[in-house]
Amino acid sequence: MSEPLTASQRSPLRFLPLVLFALLAALFLVRLFSGDASRIPSALIGKPAPQFDLPALAGLDAPGLATADLRKGHVSLVNVFASWCAPCRQEHVTLMSIARDEKLKGKGVELYGLSYKDEAANALGFLQEAGNPFQRVGVDPAGRTAIDFGVYGVPETFVIKGDGTIAYKFIGPLTPSAAATVLVPEIEKAMAN
Repeated sequence: MSEPLTASQRSPLRFLPLVLFALLAALFLVRLFSGDASRIPSALIGKPAPQFDLPALAGLDAPGLATADLRKGHVSLVNVFASWCAPCRQEHVTLMSIARDEKLKGKGVELYGLSYKDEAANALGFLQEAGNPFQRVGVDPAGRTAIDFGVYGVPETFVIKGDGTIAYKFIGPLTPSAAATVLVPEIEKAMAN
């Protein structure tokens, strides 16, 4: 004959840790799949771009990138990319299209690249193979400048006003649709202010 259950063994409170764990797991799961990561606000919007002076990518016919380049009176786009980043490769066609856009060129918009935690030879090979949309490319092998910009991961694109103030941050790969409906309006806003 089995022993009778004690009061503590019969109590529904013994299931409380399991129920709490299940609720917490459900909450994490819901939060993981909710929202659009590209809408994460940046604490740097409206603030000056961080101080940096990055060397050029060896072998590429483009100078390096520094904070002073972002303060020359025209709107700049800074795209943080890496050759090992699959979404960066997906958005590259869109970046090439932005670089060829005569309307943006006419407004003085310049497109710059920040090579993030990448081997120089790999970054160079990527830009030689897919084309170089950037007027300047700064090499950030340790990712320090990207951290100062508040980069979560690659790719990210920043709209910088002519005075060096960060106006907008686009998280994730640019698509033709996002470039037309989000990025270009943000560029126009940056020019107006």
